Amino acid sequence: MRPKKNFLVGYGVLAVLFAGAAWAQTAQYAGWRQATPDELKQVLPARAAVVTERIETDMKSASGITDGNGKYIADVVLITAGYSAEGKYSHFFLTQVPLELGGSLRLAPGDYVIGYQRADQGVVVHFYDAATGHAVGDVTAQRMPSGYRVESFRIWPPAEHPYIQIGRFSIAYRIGG
Repeated sequence: MRPKKNFLVGYGVLAVLFAGAAWAQTAQYAGWRQATPDELKQVLPARAAVVTERIETDMKSASGITDGNGKYIADVVLITAGYSAEGKYSHFFLTQVPLELGGSLRLAPGDYVIGYQRADQGVVVHFYDAATGHAVGDVTAQRMPSGYRVESFRIWPPAEHPYIQIGRFSIAYRIGG
């Protein structure tokens, strides 16, 4: 009779630990919210430094989130026509916190440029260091479940949906990666 009781106590302890870990992660992300257009204008450049060029950005396309304490993850479309970046990069991406993307790519705080291409399994998103143009890594965006509207590019707050959405595709992310 005793082994059964210890077995149940063990499961109870595990359940409390898992619930506590889930609550801690939710609490960590609770302050993150969608950034306002004015906040995005303050952190995203009107002309992004990309390798040796300063490329105009389209602030109407900006998307991002903030923790409300001065930390941002944000993105804006690059207007690359006439620049050497044309066809290679499409977005300027900044993160002021470490990120893990798709469970495999880790980004340190910094400025990046993004390019992507359609593939059989989704959309392959290429990340490059904005200052040097050196490849940082790739991650595949997967088709989102039905019920989401198509967004050209959107960074969702992590407490809602920890996704970076590109069209009908998304990359799961984790802050602190």
